[in-house]
Amino acid sequence: MLPAFYDKNKTEAGCDEAGRGCLAGPVVAACVILPKDFYHKDLNDSKKIPQKKRNELRVFIEKNALAFNVAFIDNKIIDKINILNASFLAMNEAVRKIEITPELLLIDGNRFKNNTNIPYICIVKGDGKYASIAAASILAKTYRDEFMNSLHNQYPMYNWKQNKGYPTKSHISAISKYGITPYHRKTFNYCHPTLFDNLNQ
Repeated sequence: MLPAFYDKNKTEAGCDEAGRGCLAGPVVAACVILPKDFYHKDLNDSKKIPQKKRNELRVFIEKNALAFNVAFIDNKIIDKINILNASFLAMNEAVRKIEITPELLLIDGNRFKNNTNIPYICIVKGDGKYASIAAASILAKTYRDEFMNSLHNQYPMYNWKQNKGYPTKSHISAISKYGITPYHRKTFNYCHPTLFDNLNQ
């Protein structure tokens, strides 16, 4: 079981995001505050958990967390401010709109642009080290997957139900064949029409 807290004397919120490396769709961040007695034996980094178990954990987290919030930053804003700043923006929005104001933020990663007045600490691979960050990674991942699944029937040729917008070979091939959608990130490699000719080389 992952340790629940970095500082047990403070109200901590774990923060993580999903979708930074995708060619399409939003980047999604979650902020989660867990109770002192929170426990689930399967909680871990969302990337290490099968989809079915992630969905089960999402229900458990939402039922048992003291507070949580999820924020979406769409592809148009990503193209405007870049994916790193969009990830920071998503985490800041998730924190600002959570019902309980945390005293300390645990941020997954090695850097953060903090637009709140709340102290924070960055923890590399934190989603595999602290329960609150792992819980945030589960929510961010499942909410984003759900969104991409909802777009699949509208754009089935990109197979978003399977790849969730990540740059798989089939997704890149579909972009080459059909072009991009309103949900693709135009500033990302493989979304530029000038790069299509290179795909078959």
